[in-house]
Order: sequence, then C-alpha cells, then structure tokens
Amino acid sequence: MTSSSGPSYTPAPGDTSLAIELRGISKAFGPVQANKDISIQVKRGTIHGIIGENGAGKSTLMSILYGFYKADAGEVFIRGQRTEIPDSQAAIDAGIGMVFQHFKLVENFSVLENVILGAEDGRLLTPSLAKARKLLKQLAEDYEMDVDPDATIEDLGVGQQQRVEILKALYREADILILDEPTGVLTPAEADHLFRILKGLRDEGKTIILITHKLREIMEVTDTVSVMRRGEMTATVKTAETSPEQLAELMVGRKVLLRVDKAPATPGDVVLKVRDLRVVDDQNVERLRGIDLDIRRGEILGIAGVAGNGQSELLEVLAGYATATGSIQMNGQDIDLTGHASDAQTRRARSIAHVPEDRQREGLIMDFAAWENIAFGYQNDPRYNPGLLMDHAAMRQDCTEKMARFDVRPPDPTLAAKSFSGGNQQKIVLAREIERNPDLLLVGQPTRGVDIGAIEFIHQQIVALRDEGKAILLVSVELDEIMGLSDRIAVMFDGRIMGERLPSETNQGELGLLMAGITNGTAGEAA
Repeated sequence: MTSSSGPSYTPAPGDTSLAIELRGISKAFGPVQANKDISIQVKRGTIHGIIGENGAGKSTLMSILYGFYKADAGEVFIRGQRTEIPDSQAAIDAGIGMVFQHFKLVENFSVLENVILGAEDGRLLTPSLAKARKLLKQLAEDYEMDVDPDATIEDLGVGQQQRVEILKALYREADILILDEPTGVLTPAEADHLFRILKGLRDEGKTIILITHKLREIMEVTDTVSVMRRGEMTATVKTAETSPEQLAELMVGRKVLLRVDKAPATPGDVVLKVRDLRVVDDQNVERLRGIDLDIRRGEILGIAGVAGNGQSELLEVLAGYATATGSIQMNGQDIDLTGHASDAQTRRARSIAHVPEDRQREGLIMDFAAWENIAFGYQNDPRYNPGLLMDHAAMRQDCTEKMARFDVRPPDPTLAAKSFSGGNQQKIVLAREIERNPDLLLVGQPTRGVDIGAIEFIHQQIVALRDEGKAILLVSVELDEIMGLSDRIAVMFDGRIMGERLPSETNQGELGLLMAGITNGTAGEAA
C-alpha cells in the first residue's frame, strides 16, 4: 500500500516476525550526537522496554521512528519492509501510535472529539463520533479502558487522560504502540492498571515499546529490554534473564546502589510545629482540613498520598506561596499565615528552603542561565549584592562551585536551564536550596523524571542533610522513595492526615489503603 501522504514501502530483506527493526540509526543535533549507529529489533506481540539515563537518546530514537525527526543515517523496517517515515502521519499510516509523556489532548474537547481529531471520516462528524463511541465501548469491555466518552478532558484525572491517548492510537488502527515515560504522572494503582491494559494489548497481538527509567516497571511488564547509554545501544536482553542491578549497571556504566543507604535517625528538638492548618481555595473548597504535624531535627518526615489530596497545598503554605488559617511555629516562633509577611522571602529568612514539586514551573526560569537560577530567591545575599550593584562574577563563581559539588553536567554556568536534562535541572535546584544550610528543607517529588544515577545522588544529599541535624519534609508519590528515605511516614487523603507509620512497621499495602482513605477497614469520612 502506498500513498502520497503515507510511508513509501520498498521491498527489502527483513524478518517478518519483527514489528520494528532499526539498522544503523544516527542522529546529531549540532555537536551533540544523540544517536550513534543504533540497531534494534522488536518482535511482534511483545512488550519491549528501552531504558537509559536522561539524555541517553531514547526519546530521540523513538521520535525518529514516529517521524518527528529524520535520521542522519540508517534504515527503518516495519514488519519486514523497509519504510520511509518523513512525518508522524506516515508513522500513523504505517500502524504506529505514540503516547507522549506530556499528553497531546485538547482540554476543552470531549473524549470522543479528541479520539477522532485528525482522523475524521469525511466532512460530517456524526459517523466518526458514532464509530468512536462504539470502539470505546468495545475497548472498555476488552481492556478495562472505561472512559466516559462525553466527559471533557480537563475534568478527567491523568490516568484517564492517558487512556484517551491510547484510545486515539487504537482508533487509528495502530498495532505498534510507543509509550514515553507513561507512569511519570500516575499513582501506583493507576500504573498497575496501565500495565494490565498493556499486557492485554500484547496478548491480542499488538507490539508495545515502553520507554522508562523505572527498573521495577521494566521487570514487571516487559518481555525484552534494550539499554541505551550516551546515544549508543549497550545491550538487549530477555527481561527474565536479567536483574535490576545488572540493568542499572548497564545504564550508568558503574554499580548503582538501588536502596537508600542510611543509618537510623537520631531526632532532636521540634523544628516545625503545625496545628489545625486549613486552606480554602478560590472555589471555596477546603484543600487542607486541620493538619497537625511535627518535624524534628535530624529526621525525614515523608508525606505519602495520591496527587491532589492536599500535599501541594501543604508545601505551598509552608513555603510561603499561599495563605492559610491555623498556626505554624518555626524553631518556636510563630509564622504569620494571613498577609504579606507569609511570603517566600520571609520563609527563607527563617531558614526554610524549598525544592518545589515542578522544577520547570516553580523552581527555575528555563530561559535564564544556570548562574542566574542559582541566585534566585537569594539575590540579596551579601556575597551576590555587596553594594549598589549585583556582583555577577560572584554569582557565576558560586554556581561553578555548586555545580562541581552536585555533579551537574555539563558544568557550564552560562547554559540556559532548558539546555540541561531533567536530572541536572533538579540538581541545580537542590544545590541552590541545600547549600543554604537550612534548618528545614521542604522537598516535593525530588526525583520525578530523574534517571537512576541522579536518583542515587539526590537521595544521598537528602540523607546527608538529615545527618547534619536538619529537618526534612519529603512529599513524593513514589512509595518506594517514601519507604526508603523516610524516618516517619504521614499519609494524606482528602486534605487530612489519615495516620502516621514507621517504615519498619508498615508496608505498601497498608499505606495504599490509607492513601485511599481507609483506616482499619473503614473509609475515612470528611471532617
């Protein structure tokens, strides 16, 4: 089959048992060699994982396969046939669908409208909508992908939005699905649901390519895994014949500690005391509903919970971004929660540092240089601002020193924040906040979208700060991270703390019930 807008098939020797075969793919962006002579085979009807650190070239390779980029060299074979893929429409015509890490949905459109968008059957929408509605009903029955077809995207949770992206690809009759970091915004339960969907699709004969840096996911759901490092393919192995430790070493090029190595905590005096903290949003919805907590010197208090249950609001109030009622004491002194005195600058003066949940929106100005980002919030420091004018040379020197201590790559203070990988962006924010020697560190989602080598480093820095006698409030949706880093765990649901547990005396099953509002077998009631 050929068409002017679709892929051009040229008969060539190829293995028809393969869904995808890439031969000798290379791609450079200026002096950066993103992909170097990569060859990979993906068998039909399998789930094939591709792992590697940030910047390893995984997404570039898949963007070539999906027609976003054109390779400088190499060949692509689809089902044994050599195929030219000049654009994404050609990839769709070849039966390839891609679910991006950041969804490509129109938020004020319905599910049905998003599913048919760009694939309408003629000028009249009614037949396309009827076809999509029938497909959604069938897929809901076959793969547990039940989504209200008439719901507006902005009213859906991220897990359901992701299902819409998969439905879009299946509506276009894709039998090869590429998923790029699909669980980055999902809760553990949503991730497990996604894996059931993927296994069901595989069992129906579809081929899944899963790009991730999470080894647990690779071990749980894939049949085969390929490892990339610095733009090259280092290994392809059967998942059943490898281990997380072996994969981590292939990814990073050295042995990686996959558990958090820390001594028992020795808590001291209370640093932060919170009582009856309440927040009401602009729609008059109570987001925090009477939070009580204490954090002591030399301990990490982890806050577990499904995203959207008040953790973000808690961080915003403590960091000075939002007003609230109730009381907060820092080192025994009250903090004003009601007016201008509650701003972030006042918090920093009270020795509170903050690593926000979204580094790109709240922690960095992406178009500004690293040395400028290192100084944000602390620009009045006498080292930076000794007189009438800021000392930019001092800022650049300070950034250079922090980059060295936190192993930021490349160690160039003049590069814009957007030029660094996610892991290195996170290191810049951590360096800025931790190096201020705060009494209290608020840290939200410290390793979201961060590769395994950087995760190990970030965890070490947080533990080191605790061991120096600092208090740390950790918010994370990763239960493995909460269990590994925390000395105490508080679980939030619907703006309340459902209970506290010691990591040594609980498990993910019990924490999961608390995250769902269930205590002692009983669902929690609104206060």
